[in-house]
Amino acid sequence: MRFKLIIAFVSDNTTDKILKAARSAGATGATVINHARGEGVEQAKTFFGLNLETQSNVLLFLVEEHLSRQILETIANVGEFDASSNAGIAFQIDVEDAMGVSHQMLELSHTVEDKL
Repeated sequence: MRFKLIIAFVSDNTTDKILKAARSAGATGATVINHARGEGVEQAKTFFGLNLETQSNVLLFLVEEHLSRQILETIANVGEFDASSNAGIAFQIDVEDAMGVSHQMLELSHTVEDKL
């Protein structure tokens, strides 16, 4: 079984909504890294040296490759990433090897067989 890692940078107020949607699209779990900070095309606004940006989180999803595109698109749609420049971004990368996921592989094999 082959995996992809989906990495999403999302605002704090959309994290739970995106996690729920990703699970409904086939993700079996996620890792959330809180209090991330980033900068896009436009620099963050400051007020007397204090950042005025909203809190961001990094979401990591290790997903089976046949489900990855659907999960990625679901994350982007629910997060409304194309609606504004600060809504968030998500991308996926190939995973060469993964350990500690054998307990999920049986469940995933049935899900993937149904999708193929």
